[in-house]
Amino acid sequence: MNIFLGQEKNRREGLKGYLTNTSLSEAEVIKSYHHLWNIEAAFRVSKSDLRIRPIYHQLQRRIEAHICLCFVAYKVYKELERQLKELKVGISPERAIEIVKTIYCIKAIKPKSKEPFEKILLLTEEQKLLGKCFGF
Repeated sequence: MNIFLGQEKNRREGLKGYLTNTSLSEAEVIKSYHHLWNIEAAFRVSKSDLRIRPIYHQLQRRIEAHICLCFVAYKVYKELERQLKELKVGISPERAIEIVKTIYCIKAIKPKSKEPFEKILLLTEEQKLLGKCFGF
């Protein structure tokens, strides 16, 4: 009897069970569950890279605005990730954001002509690479 229970336990090890209240078919539930890692990754990015914090608003309008801004920030992040991959830059979105934080723009007025001008300072190779890829 003990041997049978041990074998039964080993036979079931690694199996997953799904409990849901959806009207999806079993196959659709399992397929959806396999995409759960995308959602978990989105939360990790929003908490770490985008530094999105808990909501302390009390008005419904402000809560919705906060959630909307968080979603837009995540969408911009994912678009940056997509473009970096498409351009085969070899830089992560996190690194690209850090590089962009070090790029400065000088705005000045020419003394004689009083004409305003601006110059973007691309000093490192990584800054120049991003400048070339994104046209600045």
